[in-house]
Amino acid sequence: MDTEIQELLELQSGVIARHQALAAGMAEHDIRRMLRRREWATVHPGVYVDHTGPLTFLQRAWAAVLLAWPAALCHETAIRIGDGPGRRDGDDEVIHVAVDRDRAFRAPDGVIPHRLADLDAKVQWNLSPPRVRIEHAVIDVAAEAPDELLAIAAMSDAVRARRTTAARLLKALSSRSRIPRRPFLQSVLRDVAEGTCSVLEHGYLDRVERDHGLPAGQRQVRESSRGPLYRDVEYHDFGLIVELDGRLFHTSVQDRDRDLDRDLDAAIDGRDTVRLGWGQVYPRACATAEKLGILLAQRGWEGTPIRCPECPDRDGGDSQPPDDWRSPLSA
Repeated sequence: MDTEIQELLELQSGVIARHQALAAGMAEHDIRRMLRRREWATVHPGVYVDHTGPLTFLQRAWAAVLLAWPAALCHETAIRIGDGPGRRDGDDEVIHVAVDRDRAFRAPDGVIPHRLADLDAKVQWNLSPPRVRIEHAVIDVAAEAPDELLAIAAMSDAVRARRTTAARLLKALSSRSRIPRRPFLQSVLRDVAEGTCSVLEHGYLDRVERDHGLPAGQRQVRESSRGPLYRDVEYHDFGLIVELDGRLFHTSVQDRDRDLDRDLDAAIDGRDTVRLGWGQVYPRACATAEKLGILLAQRGWEGTPIRCPECPDRDGGDSQPPDDWRSPLSA
């Protein structure tokens, strides 16, 4: 096989476009022969792969980009591609590709096109495959998320996984002229920049702490009594730590053991630890704020929790979630 063709196949994970093969010196009958001999197989019209077996995620991504060329991966696919082959969560079945805003492109099943203005400035063409810059991909996913919790998740997950930073996301957001939810996204990113690192933490900050006038806690406080660790929220003046556990399934014995050690270490230092999950932050935020207000008052806070618009009329007893309640991300 011609050296240039071989290099293209190696660069593109075994995928090649008809126009690339012709530009490299192959003739139409050469392509037909490769297909007839089953050395190549058709993925999309004019796009081939150098085997007849199932395609990997990377090969399907390359095939979609070459079909829509000039194009680049975008949205969830641009985020996913950087995680490598070991990742198993997320939707690998659909490939998102970006084309110029003025392009007409009819995508086959399994490929979702997005028309972007100023495509060249948003794409890293030198990457393999080319993809929209991570900041723009995250902003697009957050802006188009079906609800605000998933928008928060898209941004906080990207920062927590060290794919990018809140400052870079804010800069990318400011460069975009038309973005849904702009004020909301900006406010969330400012919170993330200040250390709010997850959907649950943002929910606690907004729904429990701010909405009910609790004192402002310190976030992601680093300490190293048993090796480097971070406290989710600490009310230092009142000796109270709030740890937020967003795990949706039973944790391992080892994780639970580490949590108990952390709580014990805090107690030795004269601080108490309260652990909260989805139920305390979302369906029972008002009751949680009231109870935290009592704990803080016992430790010297002179304020009083305020009522938010969602606070129920209290007639004794705790507010309870509806029977069919699930955490916002468990659906």
